[in-house]
Amino acid sequence: MLEKHRQQLIKEIVDQNNFASVKVLTDKLNSSEATIRRDLTKMAQRGEILKIRGGAESNSNKRKNIQSSAFEVDKTKRTDTKRLIAKRAVELCSENDSIIINGGSSTYMMGEFLQDKNLNILTNSFVLANHLSENSENLISLPGGEIYREQGIILSSYEKDNTEHYRSSMMFMGTPGIGKFGVMESDPLLILSEQKLKKQTDKLIVLADSTKLGKRSNFVFCSLEEVDILITDSKADSDLIEYFKEQGIEVIVVESLDD
Repeated sequence: MLEKHRQQLIKEIVDQNNFASVKVLTDKLNSSEATIRRDLTKMAQRGEILKIRGGAESNSNKRKNIQSSAFEVDKTKRTDTKRLIAKRAVELCSENDSIIINGGSSTYMMGEFLQDKNLNILTNSFVLANHLSENSENLISLPGGEIYREQGIILSSYEKDNTEHYRSSMMFMGTPGIGKFGVMESDPLLILSEQKLKKQTDKLIVLADSTKLGKRSNFVFCSLEEVDILITDSKADSDLIEYFKEQGIEVIVVESLDD
């Protein structure tokens, strides 16, 4: 990651949380402590943050951006490969299709390739909805609920949130992990929202780069029996791919462009 980009992300993380420790920044940006400390020193000298013991404090009173820094950081990981996965996902769509797109960094990248489409799209990702409303002629619908900035999505804890009136041919979702145990998710509220969306679709399509295959998370969203298509990349474990196929999943493999 370039120094300028890394420091921009540091600024966003610190401003969003008012404070960030060196350890948190090291973990989130996958950088060494020495690199983060040098960045904080330079940024403090420019007046962008306040450097304090163990980390940095925000000196900004500006309104927080609706798009979370955590979402921005995740978008920088394996970008080229995720972009190919997103492109292949959009190629499954036909004109005038009704589809559902769940929030996430991989599914967000579908936006670039949806710009010239004419689809009906229901998404709980407000950042994707904003992008498509400004850059396409697609009809965009959002579920009712509260904005969760950290994930960049809208979630509702209520059973009735208007999604029950929507019907789609395909639902696209990312995941923290997928393996023999099923499709994983990180938060029970996310599962509640996504399962409501899943009831409204004919096919479930999972976008997961090779680093997500075999990886566990806190909760199981659904079993492999409920997955119709998995889109991954060429660095995926061949034994796992064969296992997924044996479970009746169509596996689409794109070329991996990341080291």
